Amino acid sequence: MSHEWHDLTDLTGEREFTVNAVQIKGSGITIEGEFELPPLAGLRYEDQVFVGEFVRCHGSIKHMEKAFGVSYPTIKNRLNRIASQLQLVQIDVEPTPEASEDVLDLLERGEISAKEAAGRLKR
Repeated sequence: MSHEWHDLTDLTGEREFTVNAVQIKGSGITIEGEFELPPLAGLRYEDQVFVGEFVRCHGSIKHMEKAFGVSYPTIKNRLNRIASQLQLVQIDVEPTPEASEDVLDLLERGEISAKEAAGRLKR
């Protein structure tokens, strides 16, 4: 019995589910077990389409407004709702402090000013 992904996500709603078998088309090979799906696969089909379009347009909210015919706040609210459903990797956006030796080397070579070096060393 073949199911479309859209039908499957409609059936499961927003409840978690696992896949218990994978069949490689045309090979006669079926692998059985319990497979955890990637986070995006757990989203409703419509949200997967939304995320795909967001990536395709490089995160342009203006493009998303036109593509889906909705306002900026609607796009932002939907993105926030989808993001809350995904367990994303936490990324440290703060640059790591440079070693004082590296800063002094840059200063010695004239690649940064004394003021710039002082600022970097204070961090």
